[in-house]
Amino acid sequence: MDEIALREQEEALRNQVAQLSPEARKQYYQLEEQLVKDPDTYAVLNYFFAAGLHHFYLGKTARGAINLTLMLIGLALILFYGWILLILVFLIELPQLFNSQKIVRKYNIDVMREVLDELKDTQQNQTI
Repeated sequence: MDEIALREQEEALRNQVAQLSPEARKQYYQLEEQLVKDPDTYAVLNYFFAAGLHHFYLGKTARGAINLTLMLIGLALILFYGWILLILVFLIELPQLFNSQKIVRKYNIDVMREVLDELKDTQQNQTI
């Protein structure tokens, strides 16, 4: 996803939040503060990309567990070509290091959209 598309999605979400009632808007910002992830934390964890810590941070536990397992196997077998496994994981995960800002921004947009949808559903159920 490119920068322009991300910016457009963020702007659309901001407009939707502005249309919420003051009480719902307050709830939205409280939930957003709890759920939104910090790009800098993700970037720091991404330096350990072979361990998959950055995946755990975004709640992708399966992918994080796979990375961690592959790294541990590679380290345990480093004398027996385990280094090849480490290099493969490194090559697969390297692009995420350079795209960390976009990845976290996309994650946060998805979280914001889910929170907004949840609040809208709650408001609709209260009016019924």
